[in-house]
Amino acid sequence: MKDLSVLIVDDEPLARRRLVRMLDALPGFRTIGEAGDVRQAYDHARELMPDIMLLDIQMPGGSGFDVLEQLGTDVPVIIFVTAFDHHALRAFDASAVDYVTKPIEPSRLHSAMVRARLAVEARNSVERVEELQETILALRLALRKDEARQTDLWLKHQGDAIRLPLEKINWIEADRDYVRIHTTDRYFLHHESLASMERRLDASEFMRIHRGAIVRRNCIAKLKQAPFSALIAVLLDGSEIRVGRTYSRTVRMFAGT
Repeated sequence: MKDLSVLIVDDEPLARRRLVRMLDALPGFRTIGEAGDVRQAYDHARELMPDIMLLDIQMPGGSGFDVLEQLGTDVPVIIFVTAFDHHALRAFDASAVDYVTKPIEPSRLHSAMVRARLAVEARNSVERVEELQETILALRLALRKDEARQTDLWLKHQGDAIRLPLEKINWIEADRDYVRIHTTDRYFLHHESLASMERRLDASEFMRIHRGAIVRRNCIAKLKQAPFSALIAVLLDGSEIRVGRTYSRTVRMFAGT
């Protein structure tokens, strides 16, 4: 059974020492820190991240409720310690798993710590389920993305429908309401806008370099300087495509220049 870490918060040193001795007698728990006021309680809780906090309600400069307000939602399992039984209702309103009244009886503390352990284990179980659900969701989204990723284009050519693998495309240029899809040895005229083509293509493989041209990234052999600081992309097949001013920065970043 894993030992759960406990932070003791009480403004009375004698009360803290008594709680430490009582916890030492309980298997499965270990004291990792003590605090005597609101500021120390907040700092120790943030630094030590205990599983459980035994939290006095009345302290100099504030209360145990102030500690919880400062910690926000990132709080350990709380057992309130109080000399006044009328604080019990507010303690449970603050989402404490239990409260013990002073002077603390060992048997009462033991039962409160058992409840705290159950709360810690339940919280951890919920967190593990949430983490698993997030992982499953991420995997499903990745799978859907892979499934949706297009690997081929179907084109009409001379009355037939032909399949063109995307890997064979070197670049695409706009031609009014059509696009010319260039492969290494030929081109196809396809009735679709360049903007529509851009949305369908994987941005990790294709890049728009001009308002009228999209190129396959790994087909760019070099960038050639043109007059007036313009750029020309030279492809592996020798094609030269002017880089639009709007796209020059993206192209330079791609080339590392």
